[in-house]
Amino acid sequence: MATVFDVAKYILHQKVEMTAMKLQKLVYYSQAWSLVWDEKPLFPERIEAWANGPVVPDLYQAQRGAFAVSETMIDGDSKKLNKDERETIDAVLKTYGGKSSQWLSELTHLEDPWKNAREGLQMGDRGNKEISLAAMAEYYGSL
Repeated sequence: MATVFDVAKYILHQKVEMTAMKLQKLVYYSQAWSLVWDEKPLFPERIEAWANGPVVPDLYQAQRGAFAVSETMIDGDSKKLNKDERETIDAVLKTYGGKSSQWLSELTHLEDPWKNAREGLQMGDRGNKEISLAAMAEYYGSL
């Protein structure tokens, strides 16, 4: 199975450079739609419901302190992704890739997986509850 770093490397290879927050949201949506379309996760790393939307802590740690990220900053191997996985990511990039990081963050705040994982927290509160694969598959599968 590929890692979140392999997925991030592929995304950045397609889009060159973007904000760290936007990369987090594109990785999240790639995972979500892989669960629906391919019926399996793209990567095993945990996704948490942070104040600004879904975040993969392992990826966050790797890009910590950087506002903008590029392919050379990510230690991953996009060749680990098979054809179906690349097609899923390409479809996500076609739909979400032109949106701003703020727009993507606001969209995740409207969706059940993030909202339900943030239950009991106020807007802006720190939190690290996991957004489960099951919650993502159920919600995005119903769209």
